[in-house]
Amino acid sequence: MIASASTSSALPSRRLGIIGSIVGVLALMAAVLPHWVVPMIFPPPPADQVIVDSGHRIKDRVIARVKGVEYQAPKVEKSAGRSWSETASATAISLGLLAILLSVLALIFREERLLAAVAAILGTGAIAIEISFVMIGALILIAILYVVANIIGLF
Repeated sequence: MIASASTSSALPSRRLGIIGSIVGVLALMAAVLPHWVVPMIFPPPPADQVIVDSGHRIKDRVIARVKGVEYQAPKVEKSAGRSWSETASATAISLGLLAILLSVLALIFREERLLAAVAAILGTGAIAIEISFVMIGALILIAILYVVANIIGLF
């Protein structure tokens, strides 16, 4: 009988890849959920109230300019919803960067590549979602400013 030499291949570690994937999922949740959950818990003010408040601020600026006085904007408290959204945004980006870091460390320590890739994709996705919400907001603001400037006759 021939004795077969058993070759035991060492399985690569998965610790950093698994931790990075979990952190990446948390980052993705922090990026996506606040945009749906926070408005349900802390609803934004009605549009007519925002328009009236904006009109009062514009009127106060015009009056200050006519009088030759520097306009002092009243301090506005941050709403709880806005505070939660800002916190979630910072958390999502931080956790996304941490997931990418753990992915890179997993590759450096020669851990399983699939888990490292999953962690990197989840972290990158969370950061991309946050950036996309900022870009959408900026595009909406530009569109509103263009319409207002067009109505005023600047274009």
